[in-house]
Amino acid sequence: MKLLIVAAALAVGVGAAGVAQASEDLAKSSGCATCHAMDTKKMGPSFKDIAKKYKGNAGAEAKLVEALSKGQGHPAVKASPDD
Repeated sequence: MKLLIVAAALAVGVGAAGVAQASEDLAKSSGCATCHAMDTKKMGPSFKDIAKKYKGNAGAEAKLVEALSKGQGHPAVKASPDD
């Protein structure tokens, strides 16, 4: 669940350096940064574009957590659903 929050926090450029650094570290350690960057497309869309796509969607977090956990349309991630 926190993975979406991490993506959103990275995408909007959280002002608090400690939170932003922790979020960036989680994205790197989970393998997300291999295919995604903050504001530019790599192999996958940028965190900013992901956040824009799901902005205002109340069910987005659950949908993304399920997809990432099960590898539905996205390679399964190393992070746990709690991350």
